[in-house]
Amino acid sequence: MAITKTNFIEYTRCDRYVALEDIRESVLQRTISYQEYKKEEENQKLKEIFDAMFDTDSSFDVIDKTRKENPQLKAMNPYYKRVELEAGRLAEDSFPGKVVYAEKTSDQKCFSCVYKDVLFLCYVDIYSEADDVSIIEVKATTSKKYLELMGGYYRKEKYSIFSRKGNIYQLKGEIPDYPLEKEMDRKTYESLKSKLMDRYGIGSYIYDLAVQRFMIEKDPKKPKKNIHYYLGVLNGDYVYDGYEEHHKAVYHKDAFGNELITFFDMTEVTKKFQNLVQKDADRLIHNLIHPDSKEVSLGCSCGYKKQTQCKYFKDVCGSKIPEKNSSLCYVNNGAGFLTENGKRIKGLELINAGYLHMLDVPEEWICKENHRIQRECVRTHEPFLQKEKIRAAFHTLEYPIYHLDFETFPSPIPRFRGERPYTQSPFEFSLHIERAPGVCDKEKDNVIFLAKTTKDERKELIECLLEHVDVNKGTLFAQNVAFEKGRIKELASIFPEYHDDLIKLYHRGFDLLWIVNNQKSLYERLGFSRDEVETFNFYDERLNGSFSIKKTLPVFSDLTYANLDVKNGTEAIIEYANYDSMTKEELLKTQGALRIYCQQDTWAMVEILRALRKLIF
Repeated sequence: MAITKTNFIEYTRCDRYVALEDIRESVLQRTISYQEYKKEEENQKLKEIFDAMFDTDSSFDVIDKTRKENPQLKAMNPYYKRVELEAGRLAEDSFPGKVVYAEKTSDQKCFSCVYKDVLFLCYVDIYSEADDVSIIEVKATTSKKYLELMGGYYRKEKYSIFSRKGNIYQLKGEIPDYPLEKEMDRKTYESLKSKLMDRYGIGSYIYDLAVQRFMIEKDPKKPKKNIHYYLGVLNGDYVYDGYEEHHKAVYHKDAFGNELITFFDMTEVTKKFQNLVQKDADRLIHNLIHPDSKEVSLGCSCGYKKQTQCKYFKDVCGSKIPEKNSSLCYVNNGAGFLTENGKRIKGLELINAGYLHMLDVPEEWICKENHRIQRECVRTHEPFLQKEKIRAAFHTLEYPIYHLDFETFPSPIPRFRGERPYTQSPFEFSLHIERAPGVCDKEKDNVIFLAKTTKDERKELIECLLEHVDVNKGTLFAQNVAFEKGRIKELASIFPEYHDDLIKLYHRGFDLLWIVNNQKSLYERLGFSRDEVETFNFYDERLNGSFSIKKTLPVFSDLTYANLDVKNGTEAIIEYANYDSMTKEELLKTQGALRIYCQQDTWAMVEILRALRKLIF
């Protein structure tokens, strides 16, 4: 078996991962049967692991619960592939010598090595060879995360630690061996070093490249030349001008001299990673020889609630976390709790220590009033309500209320004129117009715009929106209104002919969360006390620590998303992305489902406001 770079990164998450993979593979390959796992003499923990990983029907056919298809990744894959191809094209301009890249992984440059009798294998996204060799790993992230890494002295001017030459960024110094006495204070230096070297944070892609370097450096057939290691990422400043050839976007250098892809020289940083990578390789080899499925502590390697979440977390390692009101559900609790010993405990550390449920956390650790409110709601099963604050917020609303929700497509590469990488490009909106308190009909007072194709229909969307709102009066209302306002502001900058009206609408924004949750500055202006402006307006144990529309709606209404064909924003993105592969009948059905889903998002806000009015007036 060859350990690929992807295998390496997954297998070294924790010491348990290899053993779980062994169990899974042994079942799927039928080297051990379901019945054998269920024998009474089998270890009970092993049976628990098996039952968490697999479902079986009456004929003992095995269904692997850990191998879940990611439909969003599949829908976005053509865009990710285009990122790789554009990076290859621009590498030909940025690096000397012959550049090798390919759409198929199997056609890319390959390196392999044997380390401690284990074969390691990696493919290189882009390989360039001249006097020196350049290894380029392409990632569909943006340059912003690296350019925001700032050096300098405390309370003095800060600067990016990267400098640009052509289309390549290089470190200004030898971080993590920066000349401290000349360039920055020790605290700043240590912070930068920890970020760059964090394989589960900003440093994750650098670690990926460092693993590749480990395998290349140990390949006996590697070139006898200096090798430089780069990340190729999307340029967050790039603005697409809309130019196409043969109905396909062409990404020329933009008006500001930016290319779509830019490159970061990570040669020195990946060099510093090599000791860590080698330790991980040694640990991996040990686990391959001596797999152990016993529980390990949960931590950042689990990728909890991230796209990188371990496939074994939900059903196996994290299965003990309660689905409702776990200790992780305390709102805005990034700093965690201060124990009686003066130590901080937070996140998954609480679970490791046995504090599984919200009420398991010792009451003396609870210092924030909002956490006390949450705890009391869970303990008594009674909601918390500040009627005066909510009533005051209602009195600030100007009618009509325009309940607005956008559905957007966050393409890695810009699709339309004026867009940047990952611009949230709107393709649908629903608008419910509440003309007076509670006066709104689900169908008659609803306007929906939905793009008929994946072509640019933003102008039509703007015109439809402005046709049905009066930008000189009323309230633009949304759940997390900053998102809707952001899209309106972007459209205003791209379509100057509608700029003034869109900006007027932008300034009328009001957030449902300001009523249900809180908005400190609003309630300060309304004259509430210091203590009052710090706390929730409403809390119910059914919120489970979240004020999302999907959690808020069931508290106030019988409306549900469960019976909809499109149930959330991710599914909406997937359906829109798949437009071009649908038959006419499938497209009509899908667009009907998208309309119903988006309509429900705005009608949900109408229903929540109605329910709140009944509570406070």
